Amino acid sequence: MTLLLMAAGSGSRYGKLKQFDNLGPNQEFLMEFGIYDALKYGFTHIVAITKKDYVDFLKEHLSKRLPQNVKLDVLAQEITDVPPGTSYKSERKKPWGTAHAVWTARNVIKGSFAVINADDFYGELAYKNAAKIMKNEGENNEFGLISYTLKDTLSTYGSVSRGVCKINDGILTTVNERLKIEEVNNKIIDSDSGIEFTGNEEVSMNFWVCGTSIFDYIERSFIDFLKDEDKISTSEIYLPFIIQEMITEKGLKVPVLNSESNWFGITYAADRATAVSMLDEMTKNGDYPFDLWNIN
Repeated sequence: MTLLLMAAGSGSRYGKLKQFDNLGPNQEFLMEFGIYDALKYGFTHIVAITKKDYVDFLKEHLSKRLPQNVKLDVLAQEITDVPPGTSYKSERKKPWGTAHAVWTARNVIKGSFAVINADDFYGELAYKNAAKIMKNEGENNEFGLISYTLKDTLSTYGSVSRGVCKINDGILTTVNERLKIEEVNNKIIDSDSGIEFTGNEEVSMNFWVCGTSIFDYIERSFIDFLKDEDKISTSEIYLPFIIQEMITEKGLKVPVLNSESNWFGITYAADRATAVSMLDEMTKNGDYPFDLWNIN
């Protein structure tokens, strides 16, 4: 089974490249805890998507740590990587978005795979449930979502983006990306739309299970995206948008399993202390060894 980590973010709100911040008690990156958990449940192929300038660095960092039986691919998400026969004229500096990050791996992934953010901590049981979906458990589903409860995924330091889900009989019906969710005066609202939430909604934290059919769908959507001059300069192609289109247009069935785990992330610089404290506490409690990879 393959785990794809999206590690190409710029960390504009964090102040630096948060995916390479030494947060663990033994100077580990946050993504290393996710990889460690994934390996427990049968993942044997790690694909990391990062910026071109950091490919060699990340490949060397992980290859020194991962067991020899684990396959590793580290790929660059590049703005110039567009579908054959397409082009764009507008100046573009930021990556094309999370769907494009996934599309970057189209030539190295041959079967179903799980997708996570490299700067989020998802918890051990989240990987167990992702593996359960990927092994199908008697169901013919290539796709799936590991969900979290909205109120448990907020930051006390500012707004966050979350894919708010509607679920019917365990199957995802809609996922709407809300880009500025925050708690204001004891209310959870999306500042962009004014929508108020109870906090008990299930949300996507970009922990998806995907089949390889998503690569062709992303490519077709990307081609349409590049035809819109208004989008090319600053807009992004979000993975949840692609999943929603596949649900609506193709009748895609996406089973949802709750993570059964606590989530935390590092959106803002002030989140760092909490992350360091949480990882330290879990290590002291024996949830993780002090030396994840037995480095001498």
